[in-house]
Amino acid sequence: MNSSLFKTAKPLIGMVHCQAFPGSPSYVKDSWNGVIRNALEEARVLIDGGVDAILFENAGDVPFVREEELGPETAALMAVLVREIRSITELPLGINVVANAAKVSLAAAVAGGANFIRVNQWVNAYVSNEGLTNGMAGSVIRYRKLINGENIAVLADVHVKHGSHAIVSDRSISEQAKDAAFYCADALVASGSRTGDPTNLNELSEIKNATKLPVFIGSGLTVENAEMLVPNCDGAIVGFGLKNIPTWDSQVDIKKVKEMKRIFDKYRK
Repeated sequence: MNSSLFKTAKPLIGMVHCQAFPGSPSYVKDSWNGVIRNALEEARVLIDGGVDAILFENAGDVPFVREEELGPETAALMAVLVREIRSITELPLGINVVANAAKVSLAAAVAGGANFIRVNQWVNAYVSNEGLTNGMAGSVIRYRKLINGENIAVLADVHVKHGSHAIVSDRSISEQAKDAAFYCADALVASGSRTGDPTNLNELSEIKNATKLPVFIGSGLTVENAEMLVPNCDGAIVGFGLKNIPTWDSQVDIKKVKEMKRIFDKYRK
């Protein structure tokens, strides 16, 4: 999948943390054009810095809600936003609508012209900040077929951050990785326990050894730890590690993007 979708080995996926969407508590009335402009600005910095793909997340919509509580306005704005980005780049684009709103992500991806989605809980279940979060693979794969989105890849987290995994505590990381692969994920994601926390190297290795799917780092990659982690992954999604300060609403630092790109280039096969 790496070579066909991302057109390079070990892709560096830059994250755009979008400002608050309509319907969320922090949304400012009639500011949707500003949300798009801010996303465009961040995307341009990532592009100029040399990323291989860009992932968009509705990070400003805290506190997040379950997919069934999201209105159509979230999918609509995300689709328009991604379509605007598509007008300035041919890079692969991805969408992650949280919390675990995989169908919303897919709908926006089809309408906006994105290439992949990230799904935080693809199989099994865990206790998240939003309550019990169930795996969605079966219904999402069917929905992808229904809306002619089979060209859109699924990057599925194996051990999702921000929650408790007590429900599956009797099952190893490798077993959960095999579950995600069996349920039609296109690539797997290994993350830390919270946004910005480094991915555990042992967990990353366990996931890689469990299946033949590409495994991406999903959190906590920085220019300081990249030399240790990048050789052991098939790609990475990087957000906080490319910011001038490690918060979702701070600006992307082009110097960090270029330095991260340099490290990735060093380890590409």
